[in-house]
Amino acid sequence: MNSNRRIALTAATVAGLTSLIVGTASATTNGAADPHRPKPTIVLVHGAWADGSSWAAVTERLQHEGYTVDVPPNTLRGVATDSANLRAFLQTVKGPIVLVGHSYGGVVISNAATGNMNIKSLVYVDAYIPDKGETLGGLTAAQPGSGLAIPDPSTVFNAVPIPDGGGNVDLYVKQNLYPQIFAAGINPNKAAVLAAGQRPLAASTLAEPSGTPAWKTVPSWALIGTADKVLPPAEQKTMTVRAHSHTIQINAPHLSMVAKPDAITALINDAAHH
Repeated sequence: MNSNRRIALTAATVAGLTSLIVGTASATTNGAADPHRPKPTIVLVHGAWADGSSWAAVTERLQHEGYTVDVPPNTLRGVATDSANLRAFLQTVKGPIVLVGHSYGGVVISNAATGNMNIKSLVYVDAYIPDKGETLGGLTAAQPGSGLAIPDPSTVFNAVPIPDGGGNVDLYVKQNLYPQIFAAGINPNKAAVLAAGQRPLAASTLAEPSGTPAWKTVPSWALIGTADKVLPPAEQKTMTVRAHSHTIQINAPHLSMVAKPDAITALINDAAHH
């Protein structure tokens, strides 16, 4: 696995709130929404070493604003499997959809949304925005700065064999390292709870190529956490520029939706009103 193996996926750091517009559009609404148009369903997809509870604060805010919100589980078994599972779920959602992915969830939504005409916009939160053939490991290592891209993955991960997995293993981030890499600036007790409840990623996912991305035909929005220690902000910016995403930057860690839920909610609102 070479560089892909030396990488270790996604998730990182959080701190203050300073909005800075960087793309071709701002995170504020470009005009009032049509009152006669139904609100889209917001589908939130979590990343690796997390579960749906990482979206709890954003979910609560969106529901308060009248949105139907779905937070389906991301199985973290591999790009093709995870994307197929999400694609099947999306086919059961009626009407327009705003599809949101955090971290590795960005890979999954990029694949699962392809060909689904109900997807009106994609939102990437500290997320991977891969082109066809790119891998999680390769994108993580493309720029320096990831706390997971290190020479010896065993210093960051605990590996648990997957039964009948042909040598594949589940990767868990060591609990003593999780807060500083994923959640810097977040309440230490909350960060420790997140570390304890993390869901593992199948190691083979790091080298699995992505498919044809939906962002080439669906408008996208993105948020970059400038204190991200999982996916380097410089690489996030490269991907958002390539995807022509409406992009904002805030001072937040990798788990920006936990640290700054108001900023993420505002960005999703902008995508929903577009």
